[in-house]
Amino acid sequence: MANIIPDFERRKAKYKPVADALGEMYGFPDWRQWLPPVDELVDCILSQSTTDTNRDRAFAALKARYPTWETVRDAPLDEVIETIRPAGLAHQKAPRIQDVLRTITAQRGEINIDFLADLPLDEAKAWLTSLNGVGPKTAAIVLCFAFNRAAFPVDTHVHRLGQRIGFLPEGISADKAHPVMEAIAPPEDYYAFHLNLIRHGREVCNARSPHCERCPLTTHCDYFQRERRV
Repeated sequence: MANIIPDFERRKAKYKPVADALGEMYGFPDWRQWLPPVDELVDCILSQSTTDTNRDRAFAALKARYPTWETVRDAPLDEVIETIRPAGLAHQKAPRIQDVLRTITAQRGEINIDFLADLPLDEAKAWLTSLNGVGPKTAAIVLCFAFNRAAFPVDTHVHRLGQRIGFLPEGISADKAHPVMEAIAPPEDYYAFHLNLIRHGREVCNARSPHCERCPLTTHCDYFQRERRV
């Protein structure tokens, strides 16, 4: 990574003081499985280009209407579109979800992806990203949150904070940021560090108006040192 990312050692050195400061603010959350693996995968597809609230409404409607993922897979497309409409882009997401469920069935004989727990990590990522509409972020979320595997999801908050603090070079894409964040943080810390960065992005380091005046990371933050320091 040092040969690919400029000034990588300086960026990596930020990890411990930043992680410690965030841990003091928010604690060090222990891993827990939020959703079963297939539920997590579908939930991630619903979350694309929408808010958490809209995603949750659509996911709850889907689970309320259909007793199993098999019934979602086999339902009329228009019906699934209507069910997940709160998530937005339903005409894209509904066929994508059904296609993913059909692909899993065709490859595994059932709608079950528990085999990913034992697959080599690179193979698990490659298998997930081979599914229609599944990119590096969704794959990392499924592996991290459903299986407690060493994958670091880069969502909107992590992407923004990563560049502001200086873990990531300015202008790097979210997809290309995944291996950089995985090289910066220890694998055993991925889950807690990911959650703490998200929380900090929501509560302090907002997209439009970061509250630098109450941020404990200013000493280590490239954005503050460059733009906000008086």
